[in-house]
Amino acid sequence: MKALIYKSTGSWYVAKTNDGKAFNARIKGVLKIDGITSTNPIAVGDVVEMELENETENTATITSIAERKNYVARVSPHNKHQHHIVASNLDQSILFATLKDPKTSQGFIDRFLVACEMYHVPAIIVFNKADIYKKKELEKFELLKSIYESIGYKVVLTSIIENKGVDEIKTLLKNKTTLLSGHSGVGKSTFINIIFPELDLKILEVSEWSGKGMHSTTFAEMFDLPFGGKIIDTPGIRELGLDDITKQELSGYFPEMKKLVNDCQFNNCVHFNEPGCAVKAAVNKGSISEERYISYLTIMETMKENHWS
Repeated sequence: MKALIYKSTGSWYVAKTNDGKAFNARIKGVLKIDGITSTNPIAVGDVVEMELENETENTATITSIAERKNYVARVSPHNKHQHHIVASNLDQSILFATLKDPKTSQGFIDRFLVACEMYHVPAIIVFNKADIYKKKELEKFELLKSIYESIGYKVVLTSIIENKGVDEIKTLLKNKTTLLSGHSGVGKSTFINIIFPELDLKILEVSEWSGKGMHSTTFAEMFDLPFGGKIIDTPGIRELGLDDITKQELSGYFPEMKKLVNDCQFNNCVHFNEPGCAVKAAVNKGSISEERYISYLTIMETMKENHWS
């Protein structure tokens, strides 16, 4: 029977069938997935086939996994040469960010967007905590909004604690499977608790639930939205792996640079100090933001480390 993976504890999974029935499921033997080297063979969001182990209990054996339309991975905390797949089969991602208490750096936002481009997952940026923003933060928000919307990203300003902008986020989530991410303290869990007040304790105890010996940042869990759609909550997604790309490929994940790469004098241009670089010319003209270009250079410098924080 076909089912969808909602939760993983390492060796056991929670899987739901189309009629909403939940099963504890596990793999027997080795389940190979062509072309993907990951520490976890099955991820939240995967569609699987499984067989009942016992007619009287809700336990099942996973026998196969359907091809993924996309997935998001991070570097394994145990082996930097391997992936840990965070979630699969996503329609979009939402990054919760803040400009104060705590401040989310633009570098972090840009790295997250690169990872989403790399994994073919459309991204939305939600700036939360508008209730504590003064003139300086509001001006910064307008600058960032203009930068990101000009290159195709949706940007939303919210105060989740005051319920401002929450309906707009719900509209964006409706009937889609969405990855939720962001540093701790930016309001992601508060938002989830507004939608699912009954989950409050679960969210607080999420790292305990994930089991001893398991890195809490690898834990992901999917929830059915009451108004249609699904969200996947992902602690620790800050270490999304960028080790699958070369320095020559990086600009292809900056939409505003991707449009110009064929205009550079050299086809292997990395837009650093080469002559005839169309990207650098665009930065000098102001058609590519200097802040985004700085993020690009910073990612280039750290790529050899195979991860970022």
